[in-house]
Amino acid sequence: MTPAQSKMARVGLKWTTDDLARNARVDRMTVARFERGDTVVETSVTKMRDVLTTAGGHFTQKAGKVGVAVPE
Repeated sequence: MTPAQSKMARVGLKWTTDDLARNARVDRMTVARFERGDTVVETSVTKMRDVLTTAGGHFTQKAGKVGVAVPE
């Protein structure tokens, strides 16, 4: 998951950074740093991706483009 995909999924699910942090059990600043493009530990990224996927996020990456689909 890229930082852009994280933000796209979060916004598509109508989640705030606080919502993602709480559900992923990471600090809100970790979410903010990651979505800003800063380096965060891989376990935090995995936790965030897992909860976004569980919430219905589907991540794609093809031909240098990334995308996210979320339920309506």
